[in-house]
Amino acid sequence: MTAFDTEYRAAERLADIAAATPHDGAVLAATVAAVRLTGRHLLATFSKRSRTPDDLDQLIRAIHVNDDASLAVARGLLERTLPTAGWVDDELEGGVLPAGDWWIFDAVEGNVNHVHGLAEWGISATLVRDGAPHLTAVYEPVADRLYTAVRGSGIAAVNGVPLRPSTKTQLKAAIVTTGQARPGESAETYRQIGASVTAMLNAALVVRMTVPATFQLGLVAGGQADAFWQHSDVRSGLAAGALLVSEAGGSVTDLQGRPWSFASRDFLACAPGIEREALKVLGEVA
Repeated sequence: MTAFDTEYRAAERLADIAAATPHDGAVLAATVAAVRLTGRHLLATFSKRSRTPDDLDQLIRAIHVNDDASLAVARGLLERTLPTAGWVDDELEGGVLPAGDWWIFDAVEGNVNHVHGLAEWGISATLVRDGAPHLTAVYEPVADRLYTAVRGSGIAAVNGVPLRPSTKTQLKAAIVTTGQARPGESAETYRQIGASVTAMLNAALVVRMTVPATFQLGLVAGGQADAFWQHSDVRSGLAAGALLVSEAGGSVTDLQGRPWSFASRDFLACAPGIEREALKVLGEVA
């Protein structure tokens, strides 16, 4: 029996425990086991020396190979954990989910980074319950970094250490970040992205733009960055991070300052002390 087989059987046991007694602690433990095992599986095919082909079709095929390898490990474990939960198949979908339990699983967050030999990629699984993120586990294999959060617990953690957003009160002292949610957005969305970056360049200390969104939101939850915004409703890029930031004590709204939900068209997560100022800047270009 290989090491992978041993770990997979251990993950199955945790899934069976959660299925029999589906309280949050058991479900989170099974979810953590699933994303860790999947991440280590994908790490075996990762190289920082990777260079992708110039051809877009070959690049997309490489991305699909990674997705398939990830799903082959994780989907069975997560479905075994909560057999009655639904499954979101399209990681680029947005909008409200029906009532009940749903898994939002991003097979390889930052898949394009993995293919290009960049370290910023990972595996995330978020349980959505009655329309809101309920618990999440996000694993970054290269850094061996695990984010976890459960709704209502007031605790979001990275490798077991509680996260807290920054205490900054001035946007001009803030590191802020954004990113492109998916390829092929509308011309209006691209206009909004460009205008919002320009506005923040004039208002914040430093502006970063990168993917995947979840990792940027982990930084906001932990205070290494002060705000993240996005002109998007892609669920898989926002669900885990929104829960991490809110449970850490940060602010999560749309760009009009209303509480964020899957029905929202856009997104802002930030340190509470700069929320009003960030909303003013971004609201002028939304």
